[in-house]
Amino acid sequence: MSHNLLAQTKPHRDRRDWHNLRNMLPYLWDYRGRALIALGCLVLAKVANVGIPVVLKEIVDKLDQNEEVLLVLPVMLLVAYGVLKVSSSLFNELRDVVFARVRYHAMRRLSTQVLTHLHNLSLRFHLERQTGAISRDLERGTRSVSSILNYMVFSIMPMLVEFSLVAVILLTQYDIIFTLVTFGTVAIYVAFTFAVTEWRMDYRLQMNRLESESNGRALDSLINYETVKYFGNERLELERFDGTLDEWEGKAVMSQTSMSLLNFGQGAIIGVGVAAIMFFAANGVVEGSMSIGDLVLVNAFLLQLFIPLNFLGIVYRQIKYSLADMDLIFKLLERQPEIQDKPDATKLKLTDGEVCFSHVDFAYQEDRPILHDVDFTINPGEKVAVVGHSGAGKSTLSRLLFRFYDVTAGKVTVDGQDVRDLTQDSLREVIGIVPQDTVLFNDTIYYNLAYGRPDATMEEIKAAAGMAHIREFIESLPQGYETVVGERGLKLSGGEKQRIAIARAILKQPRILVFDEATSSLDSKTEQAIQETLREVAADHTTLVIAHRLSTVVDADRILVMDAGRIIEQGNHRELMQQQGTYHNMWLLQQEEREKMLEAEA
Repeated sequence: MSHNLLAQTKPHRDRRDWHNLRNMLPYLWDYRGRALIALGCLVLAKVANVGIPVVLKEIVDKLDQNEEVLLVLPVMLLVAYGVLKVSSSLFNELRDVVFARVRYHAMRRLSTQVLTHLHNLSLRFHLERQTGAISRDLERGTRSVSSILNYMVFSIMPMLVEFSLVAVILLTQYDIIFTLVTFGTVAIYVAFTFAVTEWRMDYRLQMNRLESESNGRALDSLINYETVKYFGNERLELERFDGTLDEWEGKAVMSQTSMSLLNFGQGAIIGVGVAAIMFFAANGVVEGSMSIGDLVLVNAFLLQLFIPLNFLGIVYRQIKYSLADMDLIFKLLERQPEIQDKPDATKLKLTDGEVCFSHVDFAYQEDRPILHDVDFTINPGEKVAVVGHSGAGKSTLSRLLFRFYDVTAGKVTVDGQDVRDLTQDSLREVIGIVPQDTVLFNDTIYYNLAYGRPDATMEEIKAAAGMAHIREFIESLPQGYETVVGERGLKLSGGEKQRIAIARAILKQPRILVFDEATSSLDSKTEQAIQETLREVAADHTTLVIAHRLSTVVDADRILVMDAGRIIEQGNHRELMQQQGTYHNMWLLQQEEREKMLEAEA
């Protein structure tokens, strides 16, 4: 069964390898001239390299003749020998210098393209991915392009050029037996190397998978450092990590054992080939059909061919590993974003900023519907709040408005334009959001604030920070706006992070605002101050407020009460209280909880 599976997967993998190699060509096109010059240097270096044994043969033969010409000719031959040696080294280094730009530019282009593609992939992909594993795959994948170019230009092609030149000399100057033995040995060596390496590849691929998995688990446990500590689960995390590494260790040992077998087999094949060649050459000298110089020439050719050939196994293995790594990257690039602009998508023509959810149904998964016939309009300049228990579908509304997902039925429009017909960039440009879970970049406070509008002046940034009641805190820090906030902003409290998010949204100056639990991490005093700020910011803006605490939305023009993905009540605070329905009960419950909290604090 496993043999049949191998027979089916190997051609597929070969097709993928050739497909990926073709995909690599566009990254070389920018510097195709340099690539051709590097190739020219490579050929010249190998011509000089093959010329060295030829000149060495002439030197030995002249020295062996003991004639008067000995005083002149060997000097010229020795000079030629030195010139060829220098030329070989010079052209090799020139090849490296010229090709360096090609190689590193290809790495840069691929890295940039992959990151661009990752940003273009939809939210669903990023919610399901493992950051550590994809980071590792990205690193290995981009490095694999450099490795393949390196091995092709610095190992495979030089070897092929040198073999061709040596073949011409052996075929034209010596008995056919030397060519047959030399290239017969090479053929057996290559076939053995490829066969064993193919067998070993499975171990390497499993090692890569387990290494990515262990790195992902380690990074995940570090990102959730506080959670690990809260529950005292360090041992659990270490056991998961070590369990994966235990599997990796087993595969690594098998990989090393099989490599030793490969190395021994390669050495044995080369040893037999060299012995056979030297036997025929020595026999030719004894019989007088070959000179001492010929024996030296054949021996020198053997050294030049078999020493680099000894690294062919390593090169082939590395190319196969690099192709496997590169395959991960090209498969990622082939993955289509779930949400894409239509070919004829237009830019949003913003007039008033009206937002409309028209009979919207939505499900993250087909068997798990989230929204059912959600129908409401936020008029220009109106503030509409959505409240309800956790899991009611409130935050899903903001994701649909940003078009992180497409609706299952119905439509979402801005100024009458279906968001599916618009370019995503033009849509998101007019919407500002303060999310429930604010995650900051591991950079300075200034960078995180300016992210709302990168071209904003320092005065505008300070003004936004002031409106969000965070300016005084920032300026009290020793490094002020240059304070680095740490991974995901962990050096700041939840309230401080949320105020930075509010300042960032203010700085963007959007026409449509979304507050998703915007004050959930703030204390009562700061919340009151921020609520006043949010009222000022929301004035003359179309505003969607998603809230759990009802006290934060009493001033909303309209309040929608959601339950199990449906709007079950709507009206302003006074109207909803008069209905004495779900909203009324939630209000009383929260007021009771608030009073208990105040009593406990007192």
